[in-house]
Amino acid sequence: MRGVAALPRSVQRTLAGRPVVIDAQRLDPEIQLLIRVLRGSASEPYSTPAEARAARATDAVVFRGEVFPVDRAEDLTVPGPAGPLRARLYVPEGGAGGGSLLVYLHGGGWVLGDLHTHDNLCRFLAGEAGTRVLSVDYRLAPEHPFPAAVDDAVAAFRFAAEQAGELGADARAVAIGGDSAGANLAAVVSHLAVSEGGPVPVFTLSLYPVTDLSTKRASYALFREGFLLTEQHMDWYRSHYLLDDRAAEDPRASPLLADDLSGLPPAYIATAGFDPLRDEGEEYAQRLRDAGVPVALKRHRGLVHGFANAVGSTRFGRLAMQEAAGALRTGLATRLGSRAL
Repeated sequence: MRGVAALPRSVQRTLAGRPVVIDAQRLDPEIQLLIRVLRGSASEPYSTPAEARAARATDAVVFRGEVFPVDRAEDLTVPGPAGPLRARLYVPEGGAGGGSLLVYLHGGGWVLGDLHTHDNLCRFLAGEAGTRVLSVDYRLAPEHPFPAAVDDAVAAFRFAAEQAGELGADARAVAIGGDSAGANLAAVVSHLAVSEGGPVPVFTLSLYPVTDLSTKRASYALFREGFLLTEQHMDWYRSHYLLDDRAAEDPRASPLLADDLSGLPPAYIATAGFDPLRDEGEEYAQRLRDAGVPVALKRHRGLVHGFANAVGSTRFGRLAMQEAAGALRTGLATRLGSRAL
């Protein structure tokens, strides 16, 4: 990973081979070379959840790269509907208190991922956005199928909003965010907060979200395999998360299917051009806009699903996440005034 990322762009292009162009998009040569180096190993279908989790933990080490500094990272627990949930609070350097807070929900298809796999990403967001970050370990499928993760995410956000002062933050500036399955949960938390009452996030950070488990859009056919996240992977995740097909029609699983999205908080949504989930993420952004919700949508045309987890080891991951962190910083600053910029 370090060797690939350190190569000049011209060398990466040469070693990557003939450019990959699909849907008028050119795959980033650093990613193309990375996929060649991996030789498809990252695209192999999963077997058991235990083996997949072990592989994901290994990937987190491989892609970690530069470890981003924070003032401190404190392990704690937050109350959940079925018992305490493990969490980790990141305090940015110089962030003594009184600022903003992002409740972060990790990706991993509702089956994989934990505090450790997304540690460096949360460190980066804390530093770049100048915000405290509360990363939450929600219950995973298949041991805890839908809607356990939703229930945990809702409980964690409500706790953070109600106890913001205890967490060193300002209750006026508590946001929600996540990547992939975590972005799905963040969207659901925002919708339920508005529709059912209670604390509402002031901003939603959404990285390549899953928004509709009931239907596969054109991007599934375009990027079915060969770009790290595959259609097989998504089918595997879905089969472990949902107990039956009917659950896919539930807006708590597929937020794109919610009848009314008005009143949701402003959002930044990032999609990857070479990602089976691209089209549903962008359709969700359009539905938010149609409902009058302020949305910034960025398609990273040359990137693949999972770029956020490579923030410490690749150029493409760093650049994409700098933009996301900037959007988060700006969104939170509107609640705290110019001193947060």
